[in-house]
Amino acid sequence: MGGRILIVGVGNAGLKIADGLARSGKVDELILCDISPEGGPDIAGMLDSCYDCDVKFVEVDGLRQIKLEKLLRSEKPDMVVQSASLTSPWVMHGRKDKVAAALSQAGLGVQLPAQLPILSTVMKAIREVDFNGPVANLSFPDVTHTILGRFGLAPTIGLGNVSIQHLRVRAAIRKNLKREKGFRDTFPLIRLIAHHHHVYNVMKAEMPNDPADRCRVYLGEEGRRTDELAYQGYPIIPDIDFNIITAVAALPAVLALLPGAEPLRFSVPAPKALPGGYPVVISDGQVELDLPENVDLQEAVDFHRRLTRHDGVEEVTPAGTILFTDEAKQAVKDIDPHLCEPLTLDKCLPRWLLLMSYMNF
Repeated sequence: MGGRILIVGVGNAGLKIADGLARSGKVDELILCDISPEGGPDIAGMLDSCYDCDVKFVEVDGLRQIKLEKLLRSEKPDMVVQSASLTSPWVMHGRKDKVAAALSQAGLGVQLPAQLPILSTVMKAIREVDFNGPVANLSFPDVTHTILGRFGLAPTIGLGNVSIQHLRVRAAIRKNLKREKGFRDTFPLIRLIAHHHHVYNVMKAEMPNDPADRCRVYLGEEGRRTDELAYQGYPIIPDIDFNIITAVAALPAVLALLPGAEPLRFSVPAPKALPGGYPVVISDGQVELDLPENVDLQEAVDFHRRLTRHDGVEEVTPAGTILFTDEAKQAVKDIDPHLCEPLTLDKCLPRWLLLMSYMNF
């Protein structure tokens, strides 16, 4: 196995993913791409020095489709990892002012104007050059893939979110096996149906009282429900250090999509432009759903659509318009009600500029 991976966006999370891929020994070359050369060449040079993987940096603005097309044609990567956004979802973390409180209450959906522009531009460039390799996306995949799916632009899989929760379940099983048997036994098959909204409670080890609000954990081929395993880890308060587990959780799926990789059964966000996260089989560059026999796909989709409302998104219309919940509208009404007006792809940049004007950057 080997291959060439183009990573668009090497901020905090993208850099950690790049380090993990270079460290894996399973990647021949990494091409790091970002808008700013500040630190980029040094980061690439450092990774190139650390591991048996060629690493280089290319300066490209992720909003310039023609430049991205040129990069794809010249580098000919085997796959693309998209981790760029206009502002980090952690950008308001730790702030206590009125705007930060309103945006937090509204949910991450109000920040979709920061997540969609680069991702949609990357996907348009990929389609224009007829790139046939897989694309893995880190930018709010539980929602952005559904939106882009309306235009035939959805990435192959998402990264993070349900994959993070998959790792937490695996860690709980490992500890239980060690405690009960004194050693690690063979791990059972783990499959999760879980959403971005679940991540915070899972990481804090706080299981919701209502079973309907919990992530769904299935063990073994028979799909035995053991949701409580997701909430047994060490409690971790939300912070940008979440990017450590985000990057580690991204690696299995990214590596499984490389040419010649072994098949993988794992849980990933938004395969096939579906909302939320699902168990999948990744084999020969293809991704197929791997639902337990007793799980109905439509019911799982409806489950995720309900949870998406916690992120402030009421609906993504068939035309790709984002409609926000009444709760999100109420949260931002004293800041600017325009922040939760119906949003279309072509209006994302103006909406982002409006959002930035209130974030005071």
